[in-house]
Amino acid sequence: MFDFDEQINRLNTDSVKWNGIKMIYGTEDILPMWVADMDFASPYQIKEALMKRVEHGIFGYGVPSSEINTVVKHWVKRRYKWDIKEEWLIPSSGVVTSIAFAIQALTEKGDKVLIQTPVYYPFYSMIENNGRKIVKNPLVLKNDKYEIDFNDFEDKLKSGVKLFILCSPHNPVGRVWTRKELEKMGELCERYGVYIVSDEIHADIIYEPNVHTPMASLNRYWENNSITCIAPSKTFNIPGLQASVMIIPSSEIREKVRTVQGTIGFHGLNIFGNVAMEAAYKYGEEWLEALLPYLQKNRDALIQFIREEIPELNVVAPEGTYLVWIDCRKLGLSDDERKERLIHRGKLGLEPGVKYGTEGAGFVRMNIGCTYKTLQDGLKRLKRAFT
Repeated sequence: MFDFDEQINRLNTDSVKWNGIKMIYGTEDILPMWVADMDFASPYQIKEALMKRVEHGIFGYGVPSSEINTVVKHWVKRRYKWDIKEEWLIPSSGVVTSIAFAIQALTEKGDKVLIQTPVYYPFYSMIENNGRKIVKNPLVLKNDKYEIDFNDFEDKLKSGVKLFILCSPHNPVGRVWTRKELEKMGELCERYGVYIVSDEIHADIIYEPNVHTPMASLNRYWENNSITCIAPSKTFNIPGLQASVMIIPSSEIREKVRTVQGTIGFHGLNIFGNVAMEAAYKYGEEWLEALLPYLQKNRDALIQFIREEIPELNVVAPEGTYLVWIDCRKLGLSDDERKERLIHRGKLGLEPGVKYGTEGAGFVRMNIGCTYKTLQDGLKRLKRAFT
């Protein structure tokens, strides 16, 4: 029913993935495998729901469907085994926006905010743009897998950290945190009175046998001192529709977040964001269940290809997300030299690892949310760039 091999890359004038490459490098002959959206068309039910709304023809002020919170609640229960209440849900135009709301609601200017680096780069800008201080708990790479340095984690919390931003699953290193790891982080945050904001935008893209667990679902205290951010955007390839949800069990924290939203004039999602999110969570599960083994096939093919054809590179095999973190440090190239090789010799656009912090120097991030044919093309270009 879902033949992902028949999907094609769509060269749209408004596509960040394609048009961004053209604007930066002045050419379209570079294969873009950098921006974190997929090449696959979204589930047809989302398109049908949007077309039905377009045919209505009137696009005045709107309110979300009375069903949308129920649909989200059922998705969270079914996919993450977390029984939430509908009144805990607050809409946001995106997870990055939600993080900004959380920082403003739960901290003051000059407060310390902890992140685990290398990490999604808007974490840095949201902390700094809001006048807070970044505190790093660098992840440790052991045997091509990242681990948490819990001694450093606790030392940083002791230093007066007010808020911890968890990336779960982690972008860009692809970790799906285990229950034991989540419990240890939660216990330390509870001990030192630190709020938790969990970015779980990639929670649906999980490879067997890994299981995604929301940290807030494990303990009542953590639940009441956290904001969990989810969205259908990565799962169903609809980031341009700008629809996400914050799960906030604490009525006190919800009120603080609503106050922040009110100060900037945020009054909810646009009509199409609401429609797409409801359709995605209501009808998209069958499509997702077909997508996951396809992405896992891509992941496994990439790992095998690099091991056999480009052994100078090391792959940090993702446990979740359709993003692959590749260690290029054995090549002995600077970040600029590596970029030059990729663009001019390989004709391949990847995300430079240093974009995710100094701990990402020497790495690149590759998007495998594409057809198997496109992946094979990208891997050949990667080999050409570095051999």
